[in-house]
Amino acid sequence: MARPRTVSDEAILDAALGVAHRRGPANVTFASVSEVAGLSPATLVQRFGSKEALLRAALERAWDFLDATTAREDERQPLTPEGAVQIVTELWPATEADDAYAEGLLLLYEDMRDPILRQRGVTWRTALTHALGRRLSNDPARQALMGQLMASQWQGAQIWWAFGREGRGRDVVAGELRAWLKAMGVER
Repeated sequence: MARPRTVSDEAILDAALGVAHRRGPANVTFASVSEVAGLSPATLVQRFGSKEALLRAALERAWDFLDATTAREDERQPLTPEGAVQIVTELWPATEADDAYAEGLLLLYEDMRDPILRQRGVTWRTALTHALGRRLSNDPARQALMGQLMASQWQGAQIWWAFGREGRGRDVVAGELRAWLKAMGVER
């Protein structure tokens, strides 16, 4: 008879994500995750098979969180340009220090290298640009374009903020998005 699992796969994947966010994806090893999860490296090998499989499962869990947060905010935020700003503001990790931003870019690199994770990004982009676009235009033909442009502005604003790190990231980026909306002539 097999022993019952005392630590869920989800808790292990959360531990792996924590290691990846703090120390980068290259440091997601069975040893580093076992320290956080309280399981032996051998147990992690039994459950996930390889370091690559563990990292992919952890990153898929991160995509699950992002998809869920995007859907929740799409339901919650008003159908206004300010609602669009609030959607992307809520996607900024609330529990992480702004200094963790660079480690997040390393995770993005892993997502871009893996075809399954890259497809998750494509699917999320569609959901996000739809959520943003319907807040930026009443014209269905313009919604896709406006959503894509705002998403691109948001991503660029994050990168530029990360170089200087002046001010709290989510506040600086929200301010830049509001300035972009004004420059685009989108009424708040």
